[in-house]
Amino acid sequence: MTDLTRRTAMVGAVSAAAIAPLVGATRASAASPPVGKQNGGWYRYKVGDAEVTVVTDGARSFPIPDGFIANAGKDDINKALEAAHQPKDKITLTFTPIVVNSGGKLYLIDTGYGEKAYTENKGIVGQLRNNLQAAGINPDSIDAVIISHYHGDHVDGLVLADGSPTFKNAEVLVPAVEHKFWMDDGEMSRAPKGRMEGLFKNNRRVFSGDILKRVRTYDWDKEVAPGITAIATPGHTLGHTSFVVSSGSSKVFVQSDVTNLPALFVRNPGWHANFDQVPDMAETTRRKTYDMLVAEKLMVQAFHYPFPSLAYVEKAGSGYRESLVPWNPTI
Repeated sequence: MTDLTRRTAMVGAVSAAAIAPLVGATRASAASPPVGKQNGGWYRYKVGDAEVTVVTDGARSFPIPDGFIANAGKDDINKALEAAHQPKDKITLTFTPIVVNSGGKLYLIDTGYGEKAYTENKGIVGQLRNNLQAAGINPDSIDAVIISHYHGDHVDGLVLADGSPTFKNAEVLVPAVEHKFWMDDGEMSRAPKGRMEGLFKNNRRVFSGDILKRVRTYDWDKEVAPGITAIATPGHTLGHTSFVVSSGSSKVFVQSDVTNLPALFVRNPGWHANFDQVPDMAETTRRKTYDMLVAEKLMVQAFHYPFPSLAYVEKAGSGYRESLVPWNPTI
């Protein structure tokens, strides 16, 4: 047993008092400033033998613009946002391409905003290339880029800021209906001023030069690549396309922009977003697609769902509700 005398107790107390300031100083100096940035945004899962890598291109927030939903006012939008525990008066959109590794080849579905937007927006969007590399995928190893439709968040990443191809060894596979519309000079001449005129100009910028030489069109209800079938989901644009990725008995529905922000358009499938080219057609497609997802209990990969954007869908009142698939630490 230790012999604790008055003298040793006093020495111990003096020693503790002497080192106390040093301990405090050590703790204070060890404090770290906030890092101020996120980790690489990617997630993997299997569909049969195929491997899917979900890669975020980022997210952007903006005040609710006038006319954002043609048949719902800001009060209705705010009620829907509050019900989903999201801030009022603000829309936050996420952007989520995927890479499918099937048969030893890499197929990127949609591209995000690209390098130019990454620089202009200080990394808020346009993150795809960096996050691909974080996931161990060299952009030069992509065999083909499959495009769902010709909106900037899906096609602008095809080119770097200098206009050269981002994916130097990739074919560019595009919906035949979509490509025909946006490359038609007559349609371009009739485009209304504003958003549609801007989309035509942007698509002519992207689909030119080396990119246009790489373009190959595909038809609906056929395989675009092994295990990836194109599904007609028009309305958001005339040639808007979704996909079924399948391997063996497993499959996932890649819905592109059948719905946008789920708090608004999954819960309220009858709402018409101002970026739907043919709103009535988009609504019909949305209801038909979501009824199918419910009936078949089919997992859905959604471009604008919260990352990693993977869910099942169920009926909820007059609309639907997504049930996000839990994060799986293994593949």
